[in-house]
Amino acid sequence: MPRQHSRAAQTRQTDFGFREVGEDEKTRLVREVFDHVAGRYDLMNDLMSGGIHRRWKAELIDRLKPRPNEILLDVAGGTGDIARRFLRRAKSGQVIVCDINAAMVSAGRDRALDDGILNGITWLVGDAEDLPLADASVDCCTISFGLRNVTRKERALEEVRRVLKPAGRFFCLEFSQVEAPLLRRLYDLYSFTILPRLGAVVARDRDAYQYLVESIRRFPPQAELAAMMGRAGFDQVSWRNLS
Repeated sequence: MPRQHSRAAQTRQTDFGFREVGEDEKTRLVREVFDHVAGRYDLMNDLMSGGIHRRWKAELIDRLKPRPNEILLDVAGGTGDIARRFLRRAKSGQVIVCDINAAMVSAGRDRALDDGILNGITWLVGDAEDLPLADASVDCCTISFGLRNVTRKERALEEVRRVLKPAGRFFCLEFSQVEAPLLRRLYDLYSFTILPRLGAVVARDRDAYQYLVESIRRFPPQAELAAMMGRAGFDQVSWRNLS
């Protein structure tokens, strides 16, 4: 009977952009996407958002209000952009960057070394759905543009809640639903026509950026995501729309 349950779990379907795939297959496909774009991921973020993602990340750090000696877990931390910002603000803090993709972790470690950051960041290759950390071991947690790539989002939220200390804080920065109708139409035109072409030219991977655009459309809207966080055990859940 346990083996039958295991096989059933492996055949469950989920979204990979606009496609339906098996849950195990999505994990593999997402890993391949970021294997391909790791070296130019930050450049593509600048091109995709016109540099606005930097303002969003600055807002995230402002709201996080890093405190001295805090431990931050940055899930799907990739190239370490949030980690470096946190350390500059906290001065004496520590960051654990955990990303399922080894190529992204390697790119982040190299960038930190290029910036002269030798201490303060621990780099882990690990799954957001099974974080390699002890219960109640971090003060705060962030995930930026990563939750939509997780196969079992509810499981990842439960894991974040598990590793946070009592009264710990969690911040999720993510693309979501555009509320203004005119802006939504412009955004659709831009994201479905321009962004995949940028991906083809700059990152040499059109399909990867086609997936990233589609993954935004499949991501839960704000209220639904807040409800998911509540079910995972978070209190005082709220959201703020940026841009």
